[in-house]
Amino acid sequence: MEAALMFALIASALRATAPLLLAALGGLFSERSGVVNIALEGIMIFGAMAAAIAAQLIEAPFVAENPSAVVAFAPWVGLLAAMIVGGLIASIHAVVSIRYKADQIISGTAINLMAVGIPAVLLTGLYDNSTTSEPIRNRLPLWGIEPLAFSPLIYLAFLLVPVVWYVVFRTPFGLRLRSVGEHPEAADSVGINVRRMRYYGVILSGILAGLGGAYLSIGNFNQFIGEMSGGRGFIALAALIFGKWHPIGVLGSTLLFGSFEAAATLLQGRQLLPPTIVQAIPFVLTILALAGFVGRATPPKSIGKPYEP
Repeated sequence: MEAALMFALIASALRATAPLLLAALGGLFSERSGVVNIALEGIMIFGAMAAAIAAQLIEAPFVAENPSAVVAFAPWVGLLAAMIVGGLIASIHAVVSIRYKADQIISGTAINLMAVGIPAVLLTGLYDNSTTSEPIRNRLPLWGIEPLAFSPLIYLAFLLVPVVWYVVFRTPFGLRLRSVGEHPEAADSVGINVRRMRYYGVILSGILAGLGGAYLSIGNFNQFIGEMSGGRGFIALAALIFGKWHPIGVLGSTLLFGSFEAAATLLQGRQLLPPTIVQAIPFVLTILALAGFVGRATPPKSIGKPYEP
């Protein structure tokens, strides 16, 4: 019984970690380039919506013709849609922040507010309700052996950690990305296009955050529900700070926060505490963790500062 409970807790922690890790790794690209991206929450919501709607619309004509049809490729189209939409939403933040030098916090906040209103309008037009999409029959498959069978996005999230580390710290692209976040004037003086590198960083953050949202709607569930990210974008941003803008640190911090969420889910299932208190546990623990460590984290020196050539 104890072994089964431990396996269930580990599996739950890994599932809770995956969307946080994808969004936080995306945020790492943006903030290493010098652009604050608090829009991760909104981008995750847009990614979740795009994945679910694209998969459902691809699946619908096949199901209408044959109610027992299995459209295995539909969720993969949904993943592609989440990446594209996530990148497009992030590009809005990039243009406003980089080209027009608007306040990056305000720009990100505007996108988070858009993620409340726009999905409701689209859902109303498509499904005559403002909160949910139609369920899909075939969400992303599970790979592995129960009880440790996971969505492909969970494997991808953890595999991306060494990939991101290598790209950021061992490639010319990563060196340029870090240089424009630390000393953009020096980078410009040696011929690095500061604005272009910052665009790359922000758009990459959108693609990965969109994947994190897709996991919520078609990896862990089978439809989109309004605001289903539930603050995970903000926790991912906190994990990025807690992890000191380093992929290995981000892995550790997201595992920690994912474990908080898994423990809260376990407590909620056992009804040991009132539901509202249980739901608040991951956020309270996140605040406590940041209160103890955020002062020791040193961000990129030019983060949040528009570059003037």
